[in-house]
Amino acid sequence: MPGDGETRGEKQMERRVTSVQKSNGETSYLSTFGEASMERLLAQLCGSSAAWPLPLWEGDTTGHCFTQLVLSALPHALLAVLSACYLGTPRSPDYILPCSPGWRLRLAASFLLSVFPLLDLLPVALPPGAGPGPIGLEVLEGCVAAVAWISHSLALWVLSHSSHGHSRGPLALALVALLPAPALVLTVLWHCQRGTLLPPLLPGPVARLCLLILQLAALLAYALGWAAPGGPREPWAQEPLLPEDQEPEVAEDGESWLSHFSYAWLAPLLARGACGELQQPQDICRLPHRLHPTYLARVFQSHWQEGARLWRALYRAFGRCYLTLGLLKLVGTMLGFSGPLLLSLLVGFLEEGQEPLSHGLLYALGLASGAVLGAVLQNQYGYEVCKVKLQARGAVLNILYRKTLQLGPSRPPTGEALNLLGTDSERLLNFAGSFHEAWGLPLQLAITLYMLYQQVGVAFVGGLILALLLVPVNKVIATRIMASNQEMLRHKDARVKLVTELLSGIRVIKLCGWEQALGARVEACRARELGRLRVIKYLDAACVYLWAALPVVISIVIFITYVLMGHQLTATKVFTALALVRMLILPLNNFPWVINGLLEAKVSLDRIQLFLDLPNHNPQAYYSPDPPTEPSTVLELHGALFSWDPVGTSQETFISHLEVKKGMLVGIVGKVGCGKSSLLAAIAGELHRLRGRVVVWGLSKGFGLATQEPWIQFATIRDNILFGKTFDAQLYKEVLEACALNDDLSILPAGDQTEVGEKGMTLSGGQRARIALARAVYQEKELYLLDDPLAAVDADVANHLLHRCILGMLSHSTRLLCTHRTEYLERADVVLLMEAGRLIQAGPPSEILPLVQPVPKAWAENGQKSDSATAQSVQNPEKTKEELEEEQSTSGGLLQEESKKEGAVALHVYQAYWKAVGQGLALAILFSLLLMQATRNAADWWLSHWISQLKAENSSQEVQASTSPASTGLFSPQLLLFSPGNLYTPVFPLPKAAPNGSSDIHFYLTVYATIAGVNSLCTLLRAVLFAAGTLEAAATLHRRLLHRVLMAPVTFFNATPTGRILNRFSSDVACVDDSLPFILNILLANAAGLLGLLAVLGSGLPWLLLLLPPLSIIYYHVQRHYRASSRELRRLGSLTLSPLYTHLADTLAGLSVLRATGATYRFEEENQRLLELNQRCQFATSATMQWLDIRLQLMGAAVVSAIAGIALVQHQQGLANPGLVGLSLSYALSLTGLLSGLVSSFTQTEAMLVSVERLEEYSCDLPQEPQGQPLQLGTGWLTQGGVEFQDVVLAYRPGLPNALDGVTFCVQPGEKLGIVGRTGSGKSSLLLVLFRLLEPSSGRVLLDGVDISQLELAQLRSQLAIIPQEPFLFSGTVRENLDPRGLHKDRALWQALEQCHLSEVVWMVSWVRGAGAYLLGRGSCCVWPGLSSQMPRSCVLMRPQQVWTRRQTSCSSRPSANALPTRQC
Repeated sequence: MPGDGETRGEKQMERRVTSVQKSNGETSYLSTFGEASMERLLAQLCGSSAAWPLPLWEGDTTGHCFTQLVLSALPHALLAVLSACYLGTPRSPDYILPCSPGWRLRLAASFLLSVFPLLDLLPVALPPGAGPGPIGLEVLEGCVAAVAWISHSLALWVLSHSSHGHSRGPLALALVALLPAPALVLTVLWHCQRGTLLPPLLPGPVARLCLLILQLAALLAYALGWAAPGGPREPWAQEPLLPEDQEPEVAEDGESWLSHFSYAWLAPLLARGACGELQQPQDICRLPHRLHPTYLARVFQSHWQEGARLWRALYRAFGRCYLTLGLLKLVGTMLGFSGPLLLSLLVGFLEEGQEPLSHGLLYALGLASGAVLGAVLQNQYGYEVCKVKLQARGAVLNILYRKTLQLGPSRPPTGEALNLLGTDSERLLNFAGSFHEAWGLPLQLAITLYMLYQQVGVAFVGGLILALLLVPVNKVIATRIMASNQEMLRHKDARVKLVTELLSGIRVIKLCGWEQALGARVEACRARELGRLRVIKYLDAACVYLWAALPVVISIVIFITYVLMGHQLTATKVFTALALVRMLILPLNNFPWVINGLLEAKVSLDRIQLFLDLPNHNPQAYYSPDPPTEPSTVLELHGALFSWDPVGTSQETFISHLEVKKGMLVGIVGKVGCGKSSLLAAIAGELHRLRGRVVVWGLSKGFGLATQEPWIQFATIRDNILFGKTFDAQLYKEVLEACALNDDLSILPAGDQTEVGEKGMTLSGGQRARIALARAVYQEKELYLLDDPLAAVDADVANHLLHRCILGMLSHSTRLLCTHRTEYLERADVVLLMEAGRLIQAGPPSEILPLVQPVPKAWAENGQKSDSATAQSVQNPEKTKEELEEEQSTSGGLLQEESKKEGAVALHVYQAYWKAVGQGLALAILFSLLLMQATRNAADWWLSHWISQLKAENSSQEVQASTSPASTGLFSPQLLLFSPGNLYTPVFPLPKAAPNGSSDIHFYLTVYATIAGVNSLCTLLRAVLFAAGTLEAAATLHRRLLHRVLMAPVTFFNATPTGRILNRFSSDVACVDDSLPFILNILLANAAGLLGLLAVLGSGLPWLLLLLPPLSIIYYHVQRHYRASSRELRRLGSLTLSPLYTHLADTLAGLSVLRATGATYRFEEENQRLLELNQRCQFATSATMQWLDIRLQLMGAAVVSAIAGIALVQHQQGLANPGLVGLSLSYALSLTGLLSGLVSSFTQTEAMLVSVERLEEYSCDLPQEPQGQPLQLGTGWLTQGGVEFQDVVLAYRPGLPNALDGVTFCVQPGEKLGIVGRTGSGKSSLLLVLFRLLEPSSGRVLLDGVDISQLELAQLRSQLAIIPQEPFLFSGTVRENLDPRGLHKDRALWQALEQCHLSEVVWMVSWVRGAGAYLLGRGSCCVWPGLSSQMPRSCVLMRPQQVWTRRQTSCSSRPSANALPTRQC
């Protein structure tokens, strides 16, 4: 047998040398001789023949050379590489205790295992030879083993002193360390079979056998050390992976290159995720230096200047690094074609059986190396692109916030700014992933088309023309998509803006019963948004259908053209062409998404650029650089004209001349809308200066600013007052006393450490005003701008503030006080009289105050009291001490941490999305998907049947294109693979065969075209149904969320920041609209493709299915380990995005205060801190995804390599079937790719479903107001207005004292009732019960004899009217604000406006006919506070209810206007 092999090998060698010399000469001969020498080298190393260099079996056991090289040297090499990956693991800073016994045992075993291979080399040299192999083989194996165990010992020592010392360490490392065990066992068996222990005993073999037994014992000890670590630190394995006082490790920085490629540095993070210890953003590894927001801001700012193009700055900062990644993309793309090429070469080697073994080894190694290298390069490309995206994201979000701080008076609505932050910034970054694909996919397409030309010649031109014809169609679709995208984003801005306003005024909305009306407005905006989204989705479906059906149509056109040209269809041509056409699917399918991503990025870039181009607040240009004309002057205005908009279309404020001396108290008076607040805003730089000069002394020191609508942060009272300034106990005490806050703090649960709600919602209007005043006083400025801080307090407190604060602590400062209470300006130095935006007169109080309409005597003496020192508002009905205790803990904590689910996404989330799609529609989608896959497989099967019939009929006339007997079967290697000759040999002249029977061709083409047509229809049906289903789900989930939020009680909004709710209405809804359907579509396609592939494998090659169970187990454990962290990282990412929203909204609301106090730098630092936490989550999510990808790809490469290796072994044994091996390898490539795609798409889908989970959390778990039962009473059931409380008892929660204890009283119809009492006595609790914001514990309230607990809330509140303390206006017309439900005509609206003295004002500023024509800005930012405070009174006059409630409504109005509604109504 060896002799025959040698003879056969020599003959093959002679034939090859002869042919090569004839064609290529001496150089090719030397090359072939070098290839043949590889067999000789391997034979010399193993001591075997050149024809059989690596024998698999020797006698009754495996070949020793095979054992040493494959089963020992390769696992040891893998162990060395894997151990080296962990050598850069950072040392744990708190490591003090010694290693556990398990770690020590493993270290000792590893050290011994590194020594034993070296000792094993000594007996080899002893005569008469210790066997069992040549000395060269033994030395090679021993050295590799020694190096591997030395590397492993060092890695174990490093890991034991890192955070892994608290656990067993990486599981993969321990498993790889046990891989050499089979080689040791086989070698021991060899010694036993050879009788090493039988006499005569030879010292060499005996010594080697003893060392082998010792190595096995050491390996067993290693396994015991890992399995049973022991030690006194019980339970050591359950200790937290990250101590509370320890910062997590820095990601990536300082790691070895092997750790970079394998992502070994992610092991601690993934271990924490597997143990469920990723509870907060601080548990995630810190960002690398290149991704830290501070570094990114510095790099970006060096390339950014005002007015520059954003894309240019991004390119200069990060573009060069990004473009170099194109080289990785190019190499990875080229390696993608190496798999099919090397696969065909390997099958050709197996089929021909004439090439030397070295060729087969090279093909197998090339296949494995190409797969591994391609996987690594593609993975690193994806990882580096993710890092560039994060760099650009950090820079864009930073510049957006910095621009927000620099905005001038022209500011976008909060909802639009939040969309820029959440949606547009993410869509802009899609460019990073799409740009390289935009040239990479056409390159793949071109190479594939060239290969197709090599197969079928010019017949492929017909298919190419068809593909080119779709390009203009695709362009039209892309243009429509971009236009619809722009419209959709505008509607999205309007929706988020409206939701923002709705949340800010939720209390007024509930008290007035406007939930349904405003909810309908939000739904209308959502409907317009979904209308545009529907167009986009259906156009996407059409685009995807065209490109998905294109390969099938191209195949038909190519085959028909090829036959009509007179050529014979053969299996080689058909299946090679079909495989090439299938390779077109990836570039053709992905290209529309790439173009769509680029278009979306362009749209979002334009929107962000428009925001960045808004005019800045420029103090250097706004204020004159010259000092005042006199040293004693603080403020000068000369010929200054101001306006709210840059072109002066709104009411202007003109000051011909104003000069204010140091230390003066300047009063500002005038009618509602005369421009008092505008004057203060102009001095603060918050208006556009159209002309004139503004001079302020000490401008760099800032202002003390107290606005009429106080801006309060969601923080403690102390933090609101300090506002970033160092705590000074004496100054703080004086400020509290001057602002009359001591009594308020004494009744709060935690004093000044009590947290107040967003915008101070848990405080009364008077408390908010005094805290805002205290904040301004504590800053110790030289100039104070006070916009009516006395409006929200009663006379006693106003006197206290005037004498102790304004005339007391601030007596040495310059003060401009705007107020309606002229009696408090008698001690002013100068009083300014404003009218219609003009300063008409200035002088001492004695001259100016008589010109102002006096206070009505009835109002001054017996009128309404505003707010006692500690009274609360009705809009936020007063918070008694018991209620505050109910909402806050004893530590004053009101803000609750946002809840976060843990573990896998629950089944009910999948069910919720299924129900949102609709059960019938969901089943239809699945059915069409399965039908599409079935028809696709049927088309392939029919083509195979057609070719087999042709081969049976024309076998005698077929061109002899192959010499292998195996190629004549149905499953020849060319069925699905490429042959070398077909790839590189031109097709002309094409081989001719006997003409096909026209009837047969017509029959087969008709059936094939019919099946392809059905597949095309199923593809279209599936695309349309899927788009319809995801649109229905998006609409349903948003509708349920909105309804539930509107029905939530007021206490929920008190404890929940607006940004947290807006995050769901913005980012999570956007994910459900777009991101989730995209990933879910890929998941379903992968699942259907896998089912179709398994069906083909099961029918064609059942033995290949045996690989599925172990492969599935490995894949399952890898993805499970990944998903445990992926889910939590996604949740933490959403959690850390909410504070960014809240911070941006907070900044926009308090921008004037931030600038006045010089706190912009501190707020920018806070934004960078919040951004850093969110970037942590985003980076960790991307890195873990790449961690999964590289492992899945390498496992796929390992499977293909294993099959190739087995094929070579079978070839040596003469058992290989080339056709089956080729088919196995081709399907193995497809199988691993599909499984990888399935795992990746499933984990991404699960991550996206976190958004559905968060929406469902609000849609299902939010508390709801008790709605009551509808009674058939009619719309005007409250005709008299009688109110009766019968023994009403109210407790805010069980265990607290009763806020109302058996209250009983009766108010007859037409009576006016005043309610007085100390703070906490229950005044506002009566209104809480009356409006059913809280339900009484016992007793009942009757309106006209009807028990209100039996009524629906809308039925009750629609019959009650209230004038809230704080005005609330939403964006829209005057009509929409007066009559949100659209129940009244213009005449009634004008009457209400006239009764509140607003008709003239509306006419003055309105340019369009009709009461509803004048547009109001968001939150009344474009109208003066006096007008905004009068609007709610007009709303009340539009509601002819019999029961009115009113509390503290004199904030922003002059006294005559305050008294007006009472007299007229």
